[in-house]
Amino acid sequence: MKPTLIAKLLQTLAPWRNAPAWHIAFSGGLDSTVLLHLLVTLAKTDKLPPLSVIHVHHGLQAAADAWPAHCQSICDALGVPLQVIRVQVQPGASLERAAREARYQAFAEVTGAEELLITGQHRDDQAETLLFRLLRGAGVRGLAAMPAQRPLAEGYLVRPLLDVSRADLEAYAREHQLDWIEDPSNADPRFSRNYLRHHVFPHLTERWPQAVSTMARSAEHLSEAQGLLDELAQMDLLAASQPPAFPWLALPSLTLEPLATLSEARQRNALRHWLTPLTRLPDSEHWAGWATLRDAKHDAQPLWRLADGELHRCGAHIWWLPASWSEFSDASVSWPQPQNPLQLPGNGQLHFSGSAPEGPLCIRYRQGGEIMELPGRGRRDLKRLLNERAVPGFIRGRLPLLYQGQQLLAVANLPGLEAVGGTGWQLHWMPPTCDQGLS
Repeated sequence: MKPTLIAKLLQTLAPWRNAPAWHIAFSGGLDSTVLLHLLVTLAKTDKLPPLSVIHVHHGLQAAADAWPAHCQSICDALGVPLQVIRVQVQPGASLERAAREARYQAFAEVTGAEELLITGQHRDDQAETLLFRLLRGAGVRGLAAMPAQRPLAEGYLVRPLLDVSRADLEAYAREHQLDWIEDPSNADPRFSRNYLRHHVFPHLTERWPQAVSTMARSAEHLSEAQGLLDELAQMDLLAASQPPAFPWLALPSLTLEPLATLSEARQRNALRHWLTPLTRLPDSEHWAGWATLRDAKHDAQPLWRLADGELHRCGAHIWWLPASWSEFSDASVSWPQPQNPLQLPGNGQLHFSGSAPEGPLCIRYRQGGEIMELPGRGRRDLKRLLNERAVPGFIRGRLPLLYQGQQLLAVANLPGLEAVGGTGWQLHWMPPTCDQGLS
């Protein structure tokens, strides 16, 4: 690899020159060995953040047990610290995918705020990724292949070698007499990427010698197109991001009407952008669930089940409910000291404003048939009162109900739903935050 390429590597990483730390993902293979050597070489002439090396041991093959020792010897020779992380790969349909998910989870755990994780994927990897995803029927985002940079935990993942060919990496390694590991599994054609690498790309490059570089360039074009789609989605979501009627409900929501006026393609684009941080996205066939939810009658409360939760429509709004939404205890909870906040099992916290009513008090949840006696209105069915307030159906089972003996005194967070004698105070509920698993 030419010195100008080393300078280009430094230029690529320039935005993170003041990062607290640079972590290098190091498998011991050719790509990461060259990357590590390049960065250590740069650190001798340029002021870089502290370098450290991360080796993830998957434990999937016997040969891998010797790799941490090899990585340690390389790091010792280069004078950089090494951390070996052992992960448990979950069994599943795709061993490749499971190993990748375990690996990146480990990377996310060691990447601190504003820190950098640097990986060694190159141009050939990018072309393989594009073709692999094309064969799986991926959309624009998938065909954009691997981004040169993206957020990772509270820091960033950067791939500075994506415009470098494997041949250039091999030439650099030979020139500097580097020693690297050859993973035996890389020759196994049962793995899709290996099949593409050893059986498909040789035929492509025989007929079209520039196939790898042109496919990588196509991935760049698609990445740019995806950026434009993201900008369009942000514009469309801005119009649909009106304040919900229940701002205390810590769940992502959108107003339906601005979305429903868009073309179906723009609706899907906006929703993909909105749902991406919340759930794994559905394939093309399952988008029919969105049309069913969107087109339901106004008084219906349809839902669309997705991989990691549900999308609910209630009146003019759609709401995202994560899979953990129903994981709370609906058992009654006594409140012996109402002057102090009450922590509800799996359901946030309650407190009073004003002078709390005298006990004994307890919190219960809806079972059906509850009656409230309201000032000036007499006895009213709780279900009808909630309908009047247009309270979303999915929240009704979690709304804390304040009881004094057998009398229903108040419904949390709904001013005006206090029973006769319930004056001078209000019951406030703080639902669990996103960090507690509600989004």
